[in-house]
Amino acid sequence: MIEIKSVSKSFEEKKVLIDVSATMLAGKTNLIIGSSGSGKTVLMKIMVGLMTPDTGSVFYEGKDIVKMPAKDLKEIRTQIGMLFQGSALFDSQTVEQNVMFPLDMFTRQTRREKMKRANEVLVRVGLEGANKKFPSEISGGMKKRVALARAIVLNPKFLFCDEPNSGLDPKTSLLIDELIHDITKEFNITTVINTHDMNTVMERGDHIVYMHQGKKKWEGTNHEIVFSDDEDLNDFIFASDFLRRAKEMMMIEEKAK
Repeated sequence: MIEIKSVSKSFEEKKVLIDVSATMLAGKTNLIIGSSGSGKTVLMKIMVGLMTPDTGSVFYEGKDIVKMPAKDLKEIRTQIGMLFQGSALFDSQTVEQNVMFPLDMFTRQTRREKMKRANEVLVRVGLEGANKKFPSEISGGMKKRVALARAIVLNPKFLFCDEPNSGLDPKTSLLIDELIHDITKEFNITTVINTHDMNTVMERGDHIVYMHQGKKKWEGTNHEIVFSDDEDLNDFIFASDFLRRAKEMMMIEEKAK
């Protein structure tokens, strides 16, 4: 579990995060949602230790990484997997080499052990046989799966995904959602996803934090979000007439039970 307590962050005079407290549940798919400029990306960077808050704490299983010595923070980071928005693969390296990169950085395994582990995670994300291909030779969806394989190659306790559906067609987006969700359950990972994809929110949101103008405005499940009376949240989630009608139908069905 990750606990965020009273986190604030400003850049010069602009307040980006204002006294944010939230919880990311262990073994669950946790989503951070909000419009552009809501502070969700800065919040994620603070959670993984890439930024330091002006005030507040971030607890990993009771340990505050904000006040943690660099040596201990490095140890925590070996337990974190990252799936970046643009996949962030090395163009000059093969799929296999990209996946092995964290093993080269953080372990003393033999090459044979590293290749064995890389093959295991590539099979898990459905890329068996793609080892020797380069990023330029594979599709956007395959690149996301390579990046996900790299993110889980060290058996992380925590997985952070920044807009994993960005740039993908709807079918591939659904496949990536399902893969991340299944891996979260299978390995009991605490997964945190920054997203604006409404399918991810409604289908995969075990726990959701809604950010608005630097503040946490709402926190709950994908079932509870349908019945929220927060006006800003409803405007964000149910922006179209179609989605608003869908919400009305779900509420009617719920009352009829």
